[in-house]
Amino acid sequence: QVQLVESGGGLVQAGGSLRLSCAASGDSFSRYTMAWFRQAPGKERSVLATIRRGSLSTYYADSVKGRFTISRDNPKNTVYLQMTSLKPEDTAVYYCAASARDVAGLLPKAFVNYWGQGTQVTVPS
Repeated sequence: QVQLVESGGGLVQAGGSLRLSCAASGDSFSRYTMAWFRQAPGKERSVLATIRRGSLSTYYADSVKGRFTISRDNPKNTVYLQMTSLKPEDTAVYYCAASARDVAGLLPKAFVNYWGQGTQVTVPS
């Protein structure tokens, strides 16, 4: 079992930056592939970034490539999402996710074993 708690969301002006954190507790954090998803009102929850266990390879959706950076600190059981050059279309609830699978590439929603509760990010237009 893994419990995930996100923090760091809020309101930020267009062009600004924000860093989300996701603290994990429970099972061995380093054994999990970690990812960030987001869900805007009326839209599907979609994956933004994935960081693989072991190799720490990272993968990004085209919509955030070059603007967002996923990283993890295994001793601190924490995964981060650094977001820069934020746009109004980035407004959504952001979710941390963990998968016991060793996934190379963006993590499919079906492979997620654990979800965080979500944190709201708002970028006014």
